[in-house]
Amino acid sequence: MSNSEVTYLFDPLCGWCYGATPMLDRLLASGLRVELLPTGLFSGAGARPMDEGFAAHAWANDQRIERLTGQVFTPAYRHNVLGVRGTLLDSHAATLGISAAGLEDPSRRLAALKTIQRARYVDGRDVVTIGGVAEVLAAAGMADAAEMLKAPTETLLTAHRELVGRGRSLFQRLQADGVPSLAVIRNDAPRLIGSNALFGSFDNLVAHIAAA
Repeated sequence: MSNSEVTYLFDPLCGWCYGATPMLDRLLASGLRVELLPTGLFSGAGARPMDEGFAAHAWANDQRIERLTGQVFTPAYRHNVLGVRGTLLDSHAATLGISAAGLEDPSRRLAALKTIQRARYVDGRDVVTIGGVAEVLAAAGMADAAEMLKAPTETLLTAHRELVGRGRSLFQRLQADGVPSLAVIRNDAPRLIGSNALFGSFDNLVAHIAAA
């Protein structure tokens, strides 16, 4: 796998991406280079209201993810996130926060992603507004990213658009049907790894990457 570059496509408000995080950690711990690219799947036109039907669908899905991966979805999340009407499932603020965290050091994207996921799914915190995401990042020791998020510079906004644009472009090129998606890129030719591989055994995932 030494000649491979692995790219992880995600959205910070995707429950399945939260479920895949432990496997992502294992890939990085194994020494594999992984680039994280957000797709903006639940931002812009992809945002949706948190109504009764969507909340019920999300919770049923989340319980399946928890059984499969061991990642916890707490009562605080169900009550304070899924149970609040008049809000949106909109990942713009969270994705911009991840871009801010990784502006100077792309490796910080994962730390920001995990911080935002934990804030939402474990602590039941607001991560759909700029203020909410900024508070979460600041509390996790990423005050610089929090300040940038609250007053984004043109440098940040340009980098963010480029990052999400790359994610969306690769997502479309792979003809992926959702996130999380993993791609192996060799000689500028991306190959899609089925998302199911992220929820099986680690050895099986490594075999898929090696064979791609």
